[in-house]
Amino acid sequence: MARPQLQVNDPLSQTNRSSRPSRTSFLSRLFGTAPDPKDELKPLYLSVVGEARDPIWYRDYGAADTVEGRFDMISSVLALVMLRIENEPDMLPATARLTELFVDDMDGQLRETGLGDPTLGKKMGKLMEAHGGRMGAFRSALPANEAEMAGAVKRNARLNDGADPSVMGRALIALAQRLAGRSHEQILAGEIAA
Repeated sequence: MARPQLQVNDPLSQTNRSSRPSRTSFLSRLFGTAPDPKDELKPLYLSVVGEARDPIWYRDYGAADTVEGRFDMISSVLALVMLRIENEPDMLPATARLTELFVDDMDGQLRETGLGDPTLGKKMGKLMEAHGGRMGAFRSALPANEAEMAGAVKRNARLNDGADPSVMGRALIALAQRLAGRSHEQILAGEIAA
């Protein structure tokens, strides 16, 4: 799988939080000179992708080393990060920006494979539906127990033939616990690796 392509050229992004944007801020947004609010989350998103590409997930925990399996791992790690962010109300805007980075990345990856606009929208819809389902499953399973998480993994991740979903479930629980121990600043800086 190619490195993530972060396409973050959004000249009309909202960067001024005042109720009356100034003429300068409007022109800055119009001509793309204002910083993109997603930029501050690039280190976190790149850390999510880096964590999901760690060979241990494939070699030791049973993730399928296929395009679909790698998508599942990126989505799984991202889901856990987003669930961690949900615990702090002042961090909630970060979930929308992380989702935008994820969509930009997946869009770029799909375009590299040759998918065009007519097919791309449907494929992106399915990917986002899968991601949302995974988040819901993990949200329910994490506070429960290892058996619940193993069930969520079995329903929401592609594993190697014969792989035990409870092994992946325990590894994802360990990642969630590691994220819970990180500060707001550490999460935003992308300090999620062991």
